[in-house]
Amino acid sequence: MNTLVWVEHDNASVKDATLSAVTAAAKLGEVHLLVAGAGIGGVAEAAAKVAGVAKVVTFDDAAFKHALPENVAPAVADLMRGYDAFVAPSTSNGKNIAPRVAALLDVMQVSDILSVESADTFTRPIYAGNAIATVQSSDAKKVITVRGTAFEKAAREGGSASIEAATGTDAGLSSFVGAEIAQSERPELTSAKMRTPGIKGATDRPVAPD
Repeated sequence: MNTLVWVEHDNASVKDATLSAVTAAAKLGEVHLLVAGAGIGGVAEAAAKVAGVAKVVTFDDAAFKHALPENVAPAVADLMRGYDAFVAPSTSNGKNIAPRVAALLDVMQVSDILSVESADTFTRPIYAGNAIATVQSSDAKKVITVRGTAFEKAAREGGSASIEAATGTDAGLSSFVGAEIAQSERPELTSAKMRTPGIKGATDRPVAPD
């Protein structure tokens, strides 16, 4: 299987959630990364170094600067003619883009997976995380979001993927007006760890949000 992974980034570096998605995607087959934005050459080069990645595909255009799903999803759906699965981390962008890609491909999305059991079978939490469901998809193309804390992060170094430019267009359905982003010294929840103080032998472990 060829798998296309959405790269979550800040226009400077690849975020940890992407590295977990790469680990999940590697269980399905060959991994290609998709970097979308404007002026994302540095991010593409960083993505090409991620271990286990065979190719990096870029959408470098003003239409993708703010990852508006109305622009990204059709471009991804068009690329999916050459892929068997689209994998995105369960971030705000991933949850915004993946359902639209699934709708355009007329397939069911498998959301927030915890493990890859086989090429068509996955586990995911249900009932606010109180139960784990095993889901088998019969769709020819899979659209999957990945819970980052459930998978080890792929190494940021060690890869030497090729970089290939792709094209997309502005659908003209939405425009970016502005963003009010809260600043915090705390790490993002998808990469945060929980320390258990005062317990001998305790180790850090990922926090898995419901």
